[in-house]
Amino acid sequence: MFRFKKILYISIFTILFSACDKDRKDDSSGEQFTPLVYSMLPPTKELPKLSAAYIKQKNTEIGNFFTNNYANDFENISFLVAKNGQIIYEKYSGFADKENNILNSADTPLHIASVSKVLTAAAVLKLVEAGKIELDQKLTTLFKGFPYVDVTIRTLLNHRSGIKKYGYFTEDKTIWDTSKTITNKDILNLLITKKIPLDHPTDTHFVYNNTNYVLLALIIEKATGLKYSNAMKAIVFEPLGMKNTFVFDENTPLNKATPSYKWNYQKYEFDYLDAVYGDKNIYSTPRDLLKFDLSRNDANFLSKSLISQVYKGYSYESKGIKNYGLGIRLREWDNGAKLFYHNGWWHGNTSSYINLKKENAVIIALSNKYTQKTYQVKRLSVLFGDYPFTLNDTATTEE
Repeated sequence: MFRFKKILYISIFTILFSACDKDRKDDSSGEQFTPLVYSMLPPTKELPKLSAAYIKQKNTEIGNFFTNNYANDFENISFLVAKNGQIIYEKYSGFADKENNILNSADTPLHIASVSKVLTAAAVLKLVEAGKIELDQKLTTLFKGFPYVDVTIRTLLNHRSGIKKYGYFTEDKTIWDTSKTITNKDILNLLITKKIPLDHPTDTHFVYNNTNYVLLALIIEKATGLKYSNAMKAIVFEPLGMKNTFVFDENTPLNKATPSYKWNYQKYEFDYLDAVYGDKNIYSTPRDLLKFDLSRNDANFLSKSLISQVYKGYSYESKGIKNYGLGIRLREWDNGAKLFYHNGWWHGNTSSYINLKKENAVIIALSNKYTQKTYQVKRLSVLFGDYPFTLNDTATTEE
């Protein structure tokens, strides 16, 4: 039955794709997109139902965690914990728009910051699986004049490219006028025309770098012929029913973005970097991200050979528990436990996505009022598996 459903899904997308393929183009309006045969799909296998007693127990434990840690100063939060696709606990509080007295709700899309990288990587990996691009393809084959001959799609995904961070080199007035909004294409053009040197030789060590995912977004555009916002709708958002998720770019009305705030509710204004996407600039909700997580963890997401390359570390030059796979952070402990996750920060927005792959559980926390406590929700992983955290450990976690 499940095999039949999978074949039916693929057949429908193939028909749609064939009918629309001749009309594919880069539509910068952000209003149209083409259905694609390599889109993510909802899971084809239903996970076991949780008992009422289990849900009640976990709900109580998670509720106590929040009461003990966040009751006084964590006013803005969109939070969800689920197992087997079933929501165990969720909480929405604070202001989506304080100036207009609009409260956060389950349908309020918040800026997910660098958790956007997980979604960008998923789209790239689907394109690799479909043979549209190759994991070890050099960027010199994709962008004319690209100056870094050893940089590949893989070294962008795992942050080993050695390329400079765009937030640093664009501050140089001789390189960019920061009174002007910069775009992904502008950043690529600067890398090519301004001869921006590498920070270090490619594939020698890990440096977390937003420029990598700016380029991956452009690769998605190159491979699909669609604007990134449209490609993400076609590959991820639309087929998964993520109705409250969108990409903010240079064509998006400013009032569509949910505001973000400093700790004292002082509003962050837009700056010249706020139209850049791929590394950030996806707005979503915990419920939508749960749909994404279920599809991403499904056996039909990618082939076994490709998925094995996603969930492994690539940087072992120095000893430690932290590492990075292909679009996902991981921690590896001596006892064999592995935690897959991604955190994010941009302006007042902080985010945390904890993917407990082994336990079929997910923890998602978003806030549009700055706090590092968003990153503490990883401690809840001990409620589902053997992870070396404690619920009472108050040490902060960096983005």
